[in-house]
Amino acid sequence: MNFKKILFSALMLGAFVFAAQAQEKPSPARTAEGTVGDAKIIINYSSPAVKGRMIWGDLVPLGQVWRAGANEATTFTTDKDIMVEGQKLPAGTYAFFIIPGEYESTFIFNTEAKQWGAFNYDSSKDALRVNVPSQQTSSMEERLVYEVKDGGFEVRWEYGKAGAKLSAQ
Repeated sequence: MNFKKILFSALMLGAFVFAAQAQEKPSPARTAEGTVGDAKIIINYSSPAVKGRMIWGDLVPLGQVWRAGANEATTFTTDKDIMVEGQKLPAGTYAFFIIPGEYESTFIFNTEAKQWGAFNYDSSKDALRVNVPSQQTSSMEERLVYEVKDGGFEVRWEYGKAGAKLSAQ
């Protein structure tokens, strides 16, 4: 009788753990990959959802450094030197931050790749800052998404997007 109770309890516990793990995390980890010339580009980020919130200018204030995702800072990796908006970015892994603006945003590549959010962001460790156009779109992007495209990469969330031109060194 005790064996049956233990077995039943173990099965119920296993089912509970499986169900808990099957639910998607609030900001699941995502990766965007692509190539620029012969350089491999990898962007690792956590992808929060809009969930009915106003994002730009509210949840993410304009004119302030933002971690460009959720949880840990987003990272941008290139295995070869590349040009971002015509400026050199050496091969390496960088924390990627954004200072969002209504018409222009600043993309920041910071040498302190491992950091939680932007709480300890130190501008003296910036490897590169570039200004890029930002705009509103007509299509809603529920989850934050990065995409490495031919000749660049872009970030889209809610009704906003911004992108940078990339080229081989």
